[in-house]
Amino acid sequence: MEIAILDDYQQVALTFADWDSLGARVRVFPRPFTGPDDVVRALADFDVVVAMRERTRFPAEVFDRLPNLKLLVTTGARNAAVDLAAARRNGVVVSATGYDGRSTVEHTWALILAAARNLPAEFRSVREGGWQVGVGTTLRGKTLGVLGLGDVGSAVARIGRAFGMETIAWSRSLTPERAAEHGATAVTRDELFERADVLSLHLVLTAQSRGLVGEAELARMKPTALLVNTSRGPIVDEPALLEALRRKTIGGAALDVFDLEPLPAEHPLRSLDNVVLTPHIGYVAKELYTTFYRDAVEDIAAFQAGTPIRVLS
Repeated sequence: MEIAILDDYQQVALTFADWDSLGARVRVFPRPFTGPDDVVRALADFDVVVAMRERTRFPAEVFDRLPNLKLLVTTGARNAAVDLAAARRNGVVVSATGYDGRSTVEHTWALILAAARNLPAEFRSVREGGWQVGVGTTLRGKTLGVLGLGDVGSAVARIGRAFGMETIAWSRSLTPERAAEHGATAVTRDELFERADVLSLHLVLTAQSRGLVGEAELARMKPTALLVNTSRGPIVDEPALLEALRRKTIGGAALDVFDLEPLPAEHPLRSLDNVVLTPHIGYVAKELYTTFYRDAVEDIAAFQAGTPIRVLS
């Protein structure tokens, strides 16, 4: 059996699980692919592929050109970058792994605090021999707006209360009772954008959520407000956000996700002084990687035994 482990940027996958137990040849691909043709060329001889979240896309045009592929393991419980219908049509089993959103919750607050206290600029100043360069802001008494009060959003909301923030929330199906269970107040969508001092996004990317935060929504935000996105880049209209940041009609943004990843070296977001950027590491933690890769080995072993597990339909 030939196994490919994709997008192992830190080259650590082999240290998190017992791959030798599979009795297979394992190859690690640490760099992102450039497109479907690159994916097909690289993976043509592999029986099994282990994909790291949505870093590499598997549309129909890829499945149709990988006749040797029998099992695709995707880390996490779902993967919007995998065409499950095309996988079934080509006889490819798709198995998932466990997932825990707590690392994303923690990273959300790391971004909020870094932006509120101007930490990137202060870090840079000290490393370059300087000293204080800005004046931060506190969170107590401010309003935290949560767009999407699911598992991650509700955990973010609870931490906001610990900082002494008033928490408000909106999603299409959110009820006042559900919001109250997590210490938040349900508001209208317009009110969420108008009142939030910190607006944190926690939605799954769907046709309905794509571009949900656009020019009109950004225009409703306070000129001091911070937009935080650790969900998916396309939830926000990127050109509209860039314009708002350039014109400073909002206070800033703290972003872990982008329309195109890895973020191109020349991307304008990299040059703005009112943005905190991290390279989609909300889920990149030792504990979650252990879950991902140990479960991936279990998935492959079960497939070898003829009894696939955690199969996505």
